[in-house]
This record gives sequence, C-alpha cells and structure tokens, in this order.
Amino acid sequence: MRDFAPRIWIGPWGGCCQIGRTPAGVTGNPSSKVLQKKELSGISSVPDACSSKGCKASVPAGLAAEHMCVLHFTLFIEQECAEMRRETSLGNANHERQLDFIRKIAARGEALVHTATSGFPMTDEIKARVLSTLLTLMNCRENIDRAAMRQSALRRFAG
Repeated sequence: MRDFAPRIWIGPWGGCCQIGRTPAGVTGNPSSKVLQKKELSGISSVPDACSSKGCKASVPAGLAAEHMCVLHFTLFIEQECAEMRRETSLGNANHERQLDFIRKIAARGEALVHTATSGFPMTDEIKARVLSTLLTLMNCRENIDRAAMRQSALRRFAG
C-alpha cells in the first residue's frame, strides 16, 4: 500500500490550501498540474474581487455571476428598484415590461437571500443593509402591482 502525502499550494495572497493527495516522494509544482489559478474541480479557491471601481471586497459565491460584493449589489438593487418605480408610476410600463420587472425582482431577491444565508461572513451593517434591500424589493413589487391595478381600472372605465 502506498503512502499518500498532502500537496500544499501557497497562493499569491499568502494563504495556503490543501489541494489533493499525492504518493509520498512525488514532487512537482501542483499549481501547474492541478490548479489553474482559480478553479479546482469547479470550486473557486481564490475569491474574486468586486468589479466596482475602487472596491477590493471579496465577492461571495452567490454573487459570482454579478461580480459584485454584497454592499455594491445592494446599492445596485436599490438603484434598479428606483428606476422600476419611476417607470411604472409614469405609466410607461406595459404588461410585458411589468412582468419583466417582477421576474427581475424575484431573481435579485433570491440571489440576495442565498448570499445572506450561505454563511458568508458579514458585518452587522451589511446584514442591516441586506434586510433593508429585501424590504425595498418587496415595496417595489407592491408598487408594480398597484400600478398594474390602476392601469386595468383605467382601461375598464375608458372603455
């Protein structure tokens, strides 16, 4: 039976992680053989940095597709909700556009909840911001529903 020794890789950020087991006595650079800078079997070993200008915060796994940290993702959602509210309050959004808004609200809420419940470490301020942003999403959805009811009532009375 062969003895297996752990292979350790020291990352550019100074941390190390065990990336696999090799037979004892086998040497070599594990980063060139097994690790392609970020991926090991589809698992991200190096956290991405936020794509917002000047931000160096890490991106949680739930927001990897958006390439934003929790703070910038919540700010993005708040801005998006303001634009949706503005468009629906002016009556410029047709039924298809309102359905698109509803799908977008659901997707943003799911991503935010998944991130908040994933175990990603967050400060109390970020947790409060996440809760506030979820409330913003719920209020935005309610405003869209009210605008849809107003538009249908106007169509019924207009004839």
